[in-house]
Amino acid sequence: MGHGARGRELQRLSMKTLIAAYSGVLRGTGSSILSALQDLFSITWLNRSKVEKQLQVISVLQWVLSFLVLGVACSAILMYTFCTDCWLIAVLYFTWLAFDWNTPKKGGRRSQWVRNWAVWRYFRDYFPIQLVKTHNLLTTRNYIFGYHPHGIMGLGAFCNFSTEATEVSKKFPGIRPYLATLAGNFRMPVLREYLMSGGICPVNRDTIDYLLSKNGSGNAIIIVVGGAAESLSSMPGKNAVTLRNRKGFVKLALRHGADLVPTYSFGENEVYKQVIFEEGSWGRWVQKKFQKYIGFAPCIFHGRGLFSSDTWGLVPYSKPITTVVGEPITIPKLEHPTQQDIDLYHAMYSGGPGEALRQAQDQVWPPGDGGSGGELSLPLRASSWEEPATNRFLPSS
Repeated sequence: MGHGARGRELQRLSMKTLIAAYSGVLRGTGSSILSALQDLFSITWLNRSKVEKQLQVISVLQWVLSFLVLGVACSAILMYTFCTDCWLIAVLYFTWLAFDWNTPKKGGRRSQWVRNWAVWRYFRDYFPIQLVKTHNLLTTRNYIFGYHPHGIMGLGAFCNFSTEATEVSKKFPGIRPYLATLAGNFRMPVLREYLMSGGICPVNRDTIDYLLSKNGSGNAIIIVVGGAAESLSSMPGKNAVTLRNRKGFVKLALRHGADLVPTYSFGENEVYKQVIFEEGSWGRWVQKKFQKYIGFAPCIFHGRGLFSSDTWGLVPYSKPITTVVGEPITIPKLEHPTQQDIDLYHAMYSGGPGEALRQAQDQVWPPGDGGSGGELSLPLRASSWEEPATNRFLPSS
């Protein structure tokens, strides 16, 4: 049914409601008036809620498409523009790109205006997504957040730390979050500007060194520790945490004296369904080759359709995502940390997520909603984190 037909239907129903109300007046029946007005308001609210839901779907889809195709599409358009009468536009942009090439390595150009766009509130409400704070963060310190799990697209990480939809700046006043992602994204025209406006930066040593040593204090760099390898095991109901051999972020924290903050997103793996290739299969071989040489692993996944949850598409499923920010682990500054130092603090960090999430359990599942009575099955020791490993981070029934 088109918009015009819907409008006529609403007018017809509204007219019937008003006629019914008028009839009630003639009969002297006050209850008829009240009932008729209630019907009218319920019709209006029904249509408003449908509009809200569609806006939520569109807000999520625009980000998914930006994540998947914006960089490639803009590159193709600019190359095509070189062959048209508008070639000067492409020349000017690429000149600017050469001049601005190193800006992402220095934290980029975040825009509070972009971070506060209304579209991100629709994005948040679609799932919905919430951010749970368990401890205060000092503005005199710098931090590295270890974010788990990666999921397919890290939607919880983006919404919580690259927008103000969940009020991260109010919950952690004086802290500037920088979500770190593949450096290759910042070689893509237009996409790089979009990412930088949200406070997203490249996940490489030069950028992290700059932010932790030359950008003052109060910086929080969010690193999705498991990376592409972890995304290959993303599936609803289970969480494959890749941490055992990931120690580079601990070494960086020691070199700069940045505190480590374990962070976990419940529900991150629930929003997409993925075809999981077995170890040794040709599909997994292709994925690992892409991961090794390009930096990302192509996943075969699907969500729901644009207009119906019963069809397949790129829109993620509407499943709650709750991101818990745990207790900071104080890290000393060691200019030349030894392997023993790295192993020690890696072991301390590996126990962090379990304890932090147990403390936050009542916040994530308040009493009475069916979750707080169960135990969280969490790895509490470094030896519990395998690569790959399947651990349930969900409350038992």
